[in-house]
Amino acid sequence: MPTPPPGVTTLAEMTVKLDFEECLKDSPRFRASIELVEAEVSELETRLEKLLKLGTGLLESGRHYLATGRAFIAGICDLAHLGPPEPMMAECLDKFTESLNHKLDSHAELLDATQNTLQQQIQSLVKEGLRGFREARRDFWRGAESLEAALTHNAEVPRRRTQEAEEAVSALKAARAGYRGRALDYALQVNVIEDKRKFDIMEFVLRLVEAQATHFQQGHEELSQLAQYRKELGAQLHQLVLNSAREKRDMEQRHVLLKQKELGGEEPEPSLREGPGGAVMEGHLFKRASNAFKTWSRRWFTIQSNQLVYQKKYKDPVTVVVDDLRLCTVKLCPDSERRFCFEVVSPSKSCLLQADSERLLQLWVSAVQSSIATAFSQADLENSPQSSGQGSGHPAMGSATTMGCGGVTKGRERGGGGHVAAQVQSVDGNAQCCDCREPAPEWASINLGVTLCIQCSGIHRSLGVHFSKVRSLTLDSWEPELVKLMCELGNVMINQIYEARVEAMAVKKPGPTCSRQEKEAWIHAKYVEKKFLTKLPEIRGRRGGQGTARGYPPLPPKPSMKPQLGRFRSKPEAPSDSLESLHPGALLFRAAGPPPSLPTMADALAHGADVNWVNGSRENATPLIQATAANSLLACEFLLQNGANVNQADSHGRGPLHHATILGHTGLACLFLKRGADLGSQDSEGKDPLTIAMETANADIVTLLRLAKMREAEVAQGQAGDETYLDIFRDFSLMASDDPEKLTRRNHDLHTL
Repeated sequence: MPTPPPGVTTLAEMTVKLDFEECLKDSPRFRASIELVEAEVSELETRLEKLLKLGTGLLESGRHYLATGRAFIAGICDLAHLGPPEPMMAECLDKFTESLNHKLDSHAELLDATQNTLQQQIQSLVKEGLRGFREARRDFWRGAESLEAALTHNAEVPRRRTQEAEEAVSALKAARAGYRGRALDYALQVNVIEDKRKFDIMEFVLRLVEAQATHFQQGHEELSQLAQYRKELGAQLHQLVLNSAREKRDMEQRHVLLKQKELGGEEPEPSLREGPGGAVMEGHLFKRASNAFKTWSRRWFTIQSNQLVYQKKYKDPVTVVVDDLRLCTVKLCPDSERRFCFEVVSPSKSCLLQADSERLLQLWVSAVQSSIATAFSQADLENSPQSSGQGSGHPAMGSATTMGCGGVTKGRERGGGGHVAAQVQSVDGNAQCCDCREPAPEWASINLGVTLCIQCSGIHRSLGVHFSKVRSLTLDSWEPELVKLMCELGNVMINQIYEARVEAMAVKKPGPTCSRQEKEAWIHAKYVEKKFLTKLPEIRGRRGGQGTARGYPPLPPKPSMKPQLGRFRSKPEAPSDSLESLHPGALLFRAAGPPPSLPTMADALAHGADVNWVNGSRENATPLIQATAANSLLACEFLLQNGANVNQADSHGRGPLHHATILGHTGLACLFLKRGADLGSQDSEGKDPLTIAMETANADIVTLLRLAKMREAEVAQGQAGDETYLDIFRDFSLMASDDPEKLTRRNHDLHTL
């Protein structure tokens, strides 16, 4: 058998086997083979022990990887439970952690299989197979030494010592027999360990390959199950990036607007928030202590549950200043050493408070007075309807082009706000909050036409006025046309638009007891993301019209006002089946009349219709001009509340006020003047609204326009003026809402005006 070069023997080259015949001869070839085998086995033992040590290190590092991986999963789970629940993110993190857990479990099974294979194959080979070899080798070399000693002794015995020679021969025979037996056992052990080494190592490798194949097969199956979800997640992530960019743009715009508005550094107005019994107002005030030092402290005051309370920090207990507002009164303190002071007086004590400015002082005094009035009259107002024209307040007009809110129902007057709330809440569905179903909502979104609870109204405010304009049903001023608009729309109608797909999507609507985060997520998805809208293939029905919209209940027809057409005439509405292919802007224009359909208009706006869309085929008329031609006060009010430009003109240079004047729609002319219509704008013929009114001999509109021009001149000169024009505007507003037929008068003799 050839001897390999020293230092290059490998385990794969160990093919030495001992011949039993050579073993009996004890030839030099046998002894050389023995030495070679012993060297190879020694090298094999060294490498196997090294492999066991490396395997132990592999198992330790693998278990450390598993522990670190499971800690990483725990960190992801902690991240998933931070903040309000996000369904898409929660599902993504759950699926990822579940998949990673499965991979780690599979990896743990691979490590266990590797450990078992090392113990059963390699460690068994080292401890059992090589141990038998070492014992056989020890016995062999002992027998070889005994034989060598017997041979030497036998050779040294003199010829004359016959007895000693016989004993030496006998000893030699015994030593040779023992050596040969041990040599045969050694040769057998060498040949056996050679074969055992081969199949043990191969079996070890095969088991490792099978364990790794199982591990990677499980990983492949796990990833295959997630293939479709990964595609869906990619699409969702893309949409999320687009929505995030859109939200970022909206926030930047709101930031710029708020920054421009608030750069004056003035104290913000007291805010409104929810409370156990429904908060009215809250904000900072200075309070004078009742001790001998009369020190002043700044505290956070809140009007809630018919009480006036304050606290220093948010988590501090609430201190009640007035236990029952019905037992107290509020008065200004002009003689106080400090400015902007007022006093809340009750039978048991009084509390001197100080605001930061005159404006905040008036707001707080008005809020306390309103809360006192509401506490007294709320129960009676809910059961006894009153006329909407009882408000007696006279708000001032802000500018020459923005006429003040004449003809308003004042929520701050005793009985006025309760009447508006009762009237609006009496509409079907309005007795509960539109978004969370909280009973007796006292807030409203005037551009959407829905009622809201205090918490949802705060969330609507945070969306910005381009989404929702929030107003109190009990504290704010209400114009008669706006009250009628609220009664014409309502929660049922608007929810049929904005929640059309809620049931199909199996989305759960938040309830009154849900957290603010849940309500905020719902409102954002409903009005900002508009997730629950359907497409626009169907014609929406209208109140008082012939068709019904997507589940709208049929309503009894109401008497409609027949417009008196002048030089501008609106074309008749096309058949309803042609509306299916209209652009949202065109649909809004078509729905503006005649006759107008408020549900269809609201649907078009929800689907992104431009409220100032221009109809090029109709002389660049806008939806507001179309509603003016239909003589619809409610449609015009709805468009104006949703951002319609009251001064946008058609191709003849005529704005809504021009058309209202031409057609003799006095109520609409009054509405446009209050909303800031430009008195001096001229059409392509160089005629302003007053000139047109004189030509059409409409005494009422001429009166309104002349009063508006007088008011414009007074404001330009810095004069406050009297309240005559306010009374007249109030009369026209109430008449336009309640008795529009009285505004069809014409007077050809205008020289007395």
